[in-house]
Amino acid sequence: MTKEEAPGATEEEQQAQSKKGLKKQQKEAEKAAKKAEKQAKLAADQQSTEEEDFAKDRYGVSAMVQSQQKLDRVLVRVQDLIPEKADQLIWLRARVHTSRAKGKQCFLVLRQQQFNLQALVAVGDRASKQMVKFAANITKESIVDVEAFVRTVEQKIESCSQQDVELHIERIFVISQAEPRLPLQLEDAVRPDGDGEEEGRATVNQDTKLDNRVIDLRTTTSQAIFRLQSGVCQLFRDTLTEKGFVEIQTPKIISAASEGGANVFTVSYFKTSAYLAQSPQLYKQMCICGDFEKVFCVGPVFRAEDSNTHRHLTEFVGLDIEMAFSYHYHEVIDSITDTMVRIFKGLRDNFQTEIQTVNKQFPSEPFKFLEPTLRLEYTEAVAMLHEAGVEMGDEEDLSTPNEKLLGRLVKEKYDTDFYVLDKYPLAVRPFYTMPDPNNPKYSNSYDMFMRGEEILSGAQRVHDAQLLTDRANHHQIDLEKIKAYIDSFRYGAPPHGGGGIGLERVCMLYLGLHNIRQTSMFPRDPKRLTP
Repeated sequence: MTKEEAPGATEEEQQAQSKKGLKKQQKEAEKAAKKAEKQAKLAADQQSTEEEDFAKDRYGVSAMVQSQQKLDRVLVRVQDLIPEKADQLIWLRARVHTSRAKGKQCFLVLRQQQFNLQALVAVGDRASKQMVKFAANITKESIVDVEAFVRTVEQKIESCSQQDVELHIERIFVISQAEPRLPLQLEDAVRPDGDGEEEGRATVNQDTKLDNRVIDLRTTTSQAIFRLQSGVCQLFRDTLTEKGFVEIQTPKIISAASEGGANVFTVSYFKTSAYLAQSPQLYKQMCICGDFEKVFCVGPVFRAEDSNTHRHLTEFVGLDIEMAFSYHYHEVIDSITDTMVRIFKGLRDNFQTEIQTVNKQFPSEPFKFLEPTLRLEYTEAVAMLHEAGVEMGDEEDLSTPNEKLLGRLVKEKYDTDFYVLDKYPLAVRPFYTMPDPNNPKYSNSYDMFMRGEEILSGAQRVHDAQLLTDRANHHQIDLEKIKAYIDSFRYGAPPHGGGGIGLERVCMLYLGLHNIRQTSMFPRDPKRLTP
C-alpha cells in the first residue's frame, strides 16, 4: 500500500466505526427505555398490590409494649390447647420456633417454654398473599401475638407437643423481633451427641451453650432440667416443714473460714478482710443452741477449689439440714434419708415429662433407691474395694475413682443407686466432727451417694465447748476467729447433727447427666465468671 492510499482507508474505517457507535447508542437507548417501562410497571403493580392488600390491618410489627394500654384480652397457654378447645377463637403469645412457606400458605411452629404446636397462615378470605409472606419472613425466636381458630387434625403432628390440634391464624403481630442470626440453633442444642455426627448435622458444644445461656435455657432439655431442679427445692422444703423444721437464712460474708481450710474466697471488708462462707455450718449449729431444734436452709455456698472437673463448682446451692437428736446420731441419718427418699418419689411421680424429655437427649437408667435406705460402714466399703483389687489404707479417704467403683459394686450387690456410708475415719473429717466413742480413729460421720458420687457430707457435731476447743487446736485453727462459735456451746447445747447437700449434684445424678454445669443455671468454676 502506498502512503497516498493510507488516509483514504482510515476514513472508511472511521465511517464504519461511527455506524457501529450509532447502533450501540440506539441499543442502549432501547434498553434504557425497556428498563424504565419495566420499573414503571413494577411500581404500578406494587401500588395496585398495596391497594389490594385487604389484610394489611391483620398483621405487622406492633409498637413496643410500654404499658400504654390495658387490653381486655386473655392469652391462652399452648399446653392448654387440646381437642376439647376445637373451633374456639383464641389469642396466644409464643415464640416462632420454625417457619416454612409452601405456595400460598405458611406453616409455623409456635413455642411456649417446653410446649409447642403447629400454626397455619393460608391465603383466603382473612389472609392475603402479603400476610402469608410477612409470616414466612418472621425471624426464628421472635415473640408474636396470634389470633387463631383451634382446629383438630386428622393425622397426629408428631413433631409437636400438642399433636392433636393446630391453629388457623386470623391475625399475627410481632411483639419482639429476634435478630436474624442466632448464636446457636435450638434444634442443634438438643440433638443427642452421637446423632449429629452420623447424619452430618450439627451439635452444640457445652461452652457455646454456656456462653449463650439465654438461648440454651429455651431448649426443651434445659426447661426440663431446671423445672425438675425447682421441684427438688420444693420437695425439700415441703418435706422438712412437714417434719417440723424451721427454714433459716445465714450470712455468706463471715470472719473465719467455715471449714477451717484454705479453699476459701477472701473479700475486702472495709479496712479488714472477710471470707465467703464455705458452708452455713456454724450458724445452723448456733440456731440449734438457740433452741430451734430442727432447721434447714437453701442458699449459695462458695469453694475456692481450683478443680476443673465434671462435678465441681466454685459456687453452688447448698441444701443444709441440722437437728437436735435424743440419743443417737442415726436419728439424724434416718431423717435425712427419709427426706431424700420423699424427694426421689416426688420426682418420679410428678416429673415424668421432664425426666423423659431429658432422657431423649441424654439417655440413662431410671434412678433406683431402697426403703429403708442402705447403710454401710466405712470398713465394709474398704473391704469391698479390697476384694475388687483396690489398694488403700483403712483410714484413707475415698478417691473419686474409688467412690465410683464402690457405687458400681453396691449397685451390683444391692440394686440401689442411693446409699449411706457411715463411720468415716476421724482424720479426714472437719474439726467439729464428733469422734466415735468406741474407736477414736473413726467418727460419727457419714456421706450419702447417688450413682457412686457423693451428694451429702454430714456428722454428729461436737457440742461440748472444751472438746471443740481441743479439736480446733488439733486442726491448728485460730481460736480467736471462731470464738463466737465455741462460746455458743458454753451455755448448754443439745446433742445434734446434720448435713449439707449439693442441689446441682442431686439433679445431675438423679437424671444420669455427666456434667454439673448442665444443672447449674449460670455455673461458676475456676474458668467461668460469665454470664
